[in-house]
Amino acid sequence: MVPSDVDEMLEPGPVADAVAALALRKARAVAGRVGTGVVLAADTVVVVDGVALGKPAGPQEARDMLERLRGRQHEVITGVAVVDAATGRVASTIAVSRVLMAAYPDATIAAYVASGAPLDKAGGYAIQDLNGGLVDGLVGSYTNVVGLPLEATRRLLEGFGVLSERRA
Repeated sequence: MVPSDVDEMLEPGPVADAVAALALRKARAVAGRVGTGVVLAADTVVVVDGVALGKPAGPQEARDMLERLRGRQHEVITGVAVVDAATGRVASTIAVSRVLMAAYPDATIAAYVASGAPLDKAGGYAIQDLNGGLVDGLVGSYTNVVGLPLEATRRLLEGFGVLSERRA
């Protein structure tokens, strides 16, 4: 893993396009530093009421996000980009999943935020945390909500000759 050190501010416009563009900026930044190889980058946002939620800046923002999401549906959008560092060839895609959050109590929010777990996660939660107890339903890719849509990533990498042999 190589940090891109790219500003993670989303560009104006449709969120899905902005997330894909951010993933591509990250991949290009790293590819420019490494010079060879295939570079994969991704970025994920949670979208509720048309507002993109990134990683919370602190515990209060995490609490606010979890309260806003509680008992409601939202989208998780991940942009994935691949760059061949030697040739500059690029490809990108997005994955969109719909998540229905549980109607968790305030005490669950307080304990979860106190654990520190929400602070590095888009929307302030991870689907796998609390044994999945924050989520009531999912339509789409589970691995997208975890943070990297494996199905879409595999397809991109296969296009670059990586993972070209399927395993049984």
